[in-house]
Amino acid sequence: MPLLSTRGASSAKGFGLTAGVKKPPYDIEFLVIAGGGAGTGNIAGGGGAGGYRTSTQTVAGGTVITVTVGDGGAAVPASADVVSGSNSSISGTDLTTITSAGGGGGATDGDPAASGGSGGGARGNRPSGSGNVPSTSPSQGNSGATPGASGTNNSTSGGGGASADGVQGTSGGAGNGGAGTASSITGFSITRAGGGGGGGFSSGGTPAGSGGAGGGGNGAANIPAASPGDANTGGGGGGGGFSPTPPNVGTGGSGGKGVVILSVPDASYSGTTTGSPTVTPNANSTGKTVIQFNGSGSYTA
Repeated sequence: MPLLSTRGASSAKGFGLTAGVKKPPYDIEFLVIAGGGAGTGNIAGGGGAGGYRTSTQTVAGGTVITVTVGDGGAAVPASADVVSGSNSSISGTDLTTITSAGGGGGATDGDPAASGGSGGGARGNRPSGSGNVPSTSPSQGNSGATPGASGTNNSTSGGGGASADGVQGTSGGAGNGGAGTASSITGFSITRAGGGGGGGFSSGGTPAGSGGAGGGGNGAANIPAASPGDANTGGGGGGGGFSPTPPNVGTGGSGGKGVVILSVPDASYSGTTTGSPTVTPNANSTGKTVIQFNGSGSYTA
């Protein structure tokens, strides 16, 4: 009996050591894109794309990573409102917080464009946004274009995108949105965070601008609403136009909602999430599990 007792104690001790072993730290790649800014009505500038940030961090096993996904700016028909997108972020204990700034709303007749992750585009003869907010490398985005041709109120400009400034409008047409940036974090190269195109002026023959590659919405040249930025790309909304036919003022496009994507080694993936993200093991045969958050949630490393 003493012998059995000794064996039992030894076995229990061994199990205790095994249960107490923590998962070693491992690297997680992040892509954090904020909500895009809205284009506004009445021959408006395009919305700026949501801020675009990517990095790799070493994370201790058991760390809870809190994910916030920002909404795009809401479409607004009134000419005096400028609506920017909301921030996206990741945070957690012993984790460097990454925050991407919401895209700046495009300018309209009454207000200048807003700055943001990428700045909103200007309306002709109206001040533009001051461009993107300060950010760590890589930068979050680019500036919306400055006002178009001098003396031409109708030459609206495009919103900035993650890889390029918005295009300045001319007397011959509204400016296009700046292009977004491609990422292969999912195992496929996908471009996101394009700026919105500027709105046109139908009676003046000014065509609307096109959205930038990566989800930017197209501007409109008359009453129909401009195109929204694509969902979960952080694309800026297109600027609304103007028509001599009542109700005259077109509606700007809403900004696209942001997205947060994590990429972790298959062998380290814990399987513990909240918020119902899309989880893809061995994404495109990369040996990485991709966790895409189209809404807020969390992942436990």
